Amino acid sequence: MDRTVVVIGGGYGGAAVAKALDEETDVVLIDPKDAFVHAAGALRALVRPDWAGHIFFPYDTLLRRGTVRRERAASVDPGGVTLASGERIEAAHLVLATGSDYPFPAKMDTDLSGEALERIHEAHAELAAADRVLIAGAGPVGLELAGEIKAVWPDKHVIITDPAGQLVPGFLPEFREELRRQLDALGVELRLGTALAGQPPTGPGRVKSFTVATTDGEEISADIWFRCYGVHTNSDYLADGRVAVRTPQGRVRVTETLNVEGHDHIYALGDITDLAEAKMAGYAMKHAEVVAENILARVRGERPTASYRPSPVPSVLLPLGPGGGVGQVPTPDGPTLLPASAVSEYKGVDLFTGRFAALFGVTR
Repeated sequence: MDRTVVVIGGGYGGAAVAKALDEETDVVLIDPKDAFVHAAGALRALVRPDWAGHIFFPYDTLLRRGTVRRERAASVDPGGVTLASGERIEAAHLVLATGSDYPFPAKMDTDLSGEALERIHEAHAELAAADRVLIAGAGPVGLELAGEIKAVWPDKHVIITDPAGQLVPGFLPEFREELRRQLDALGVELRLGTALAGQPPTGPGRVKSFTVATTDGEEISADIWFRCYGVHTNSDYLADGRVAVRTPQGRVRVTETLNVEGHDHIYALGDITDLAEAKMAGYAMKHAEVVAENILARVRGERPTASYRPSPVPSVLLPLGPGGGVGQVPTPDGPTLLPASAVSEYKGVDLFTGRFAALFGVTR
C-alpha cells in the first residue's frame, strides 16, 4: 500500500499529526514558514522580547524519516497537492491543517522567523513608549494581551472595547465574574457594548497619541492600539471545490472520523474544520491524535475507528500574565472553574513551551 501522507500546514495540528505518522508512513509536511511558531507565547514575547526566542522551533528537528517542504499549497485534488511553484506531490492520504490567520501580535504576519523577531522587538519598543493602550476586542486574545501588558507595566492604562454586552459569553457566570474581578484588580478598563466607530489614524502597534470615537457616542484617547479580532481561515487553495465546498467562513465539513465529507482518505483538523467549538491549539492537537490513529489504521490494513466529538462544554485556560487568570474545564460533573494558581501552573508560567520543545526534540 502507498504510505505517502501529505500534511498541508505545519501549525499545531499539522506538526503533531506529522510527528505521529513519521515512524510508519512516508510523511511530507508542507508549510511556507521557516520555523514553527508557538503562537500561544506571542503575546508574552511582545512584552518580554528576551522571551521571544521561546516561540520559534525549527522544522528540521521535527521528523526523523519524513520530509518538510517549505512551500505553499496552490490547490488540492483527491490525488495530491499542487504547490505554488507548480510542482505536484501525489499522496495516498491528505491532511488539511492550514489553520487560520489572526492580527499581529497574536500571530506573526511573515513566514520568516528572523523578520518576525524584528517585528516583535519593534512592537515592544512602541508599546514601551505608550502610556495609554487601547485593545479592540475582549475575547481571550484581547484579555490575555491586557494581562501580559499589566504584568510588565502595571502603571499603563489599558482600555478594552468590545461590541458584545457580556464578557466572554458562553462560559460559566462564575468564570466571567472571576475574570472581571481580576481585570478590575489590574486596573484594566472594560468598555463592553461598544466598538470603535472608525479605525484610529495610526496603524495597530504604532505609538502616536490619538482620540477615536466609539459607537456609543463616547471617545477614547490612547497612545497605541491593537486589533484583537478578525480570524481568517487559510483555505484559499480549496477554492476550486475539487475536494470540498467551503462554508461561508471558509471551513470544510468533516465527519466524526475527521474525514473531509465524501473522501475516506482526506482528513482535516484544527481551525479549518467546521466543528462547533472554539478554534484553539489544544483542540487541533486532539484532532491530530484522531487523524493519526485513523491513517495508521488504513496503512496497516485495518478499519479506522477513532472518532472525535466536540465537547458540549467550552473549555479554556485564560492567563492574565504569568501568575493570574482563570480557567474552565469539563468534568464528569459538569464544567469546573480553575483558579489563577492552577491556570498559572498549567499554562501561565511557560505557556506550554516545554511541550513543544519536546515535540520538536530541542532543549531550551
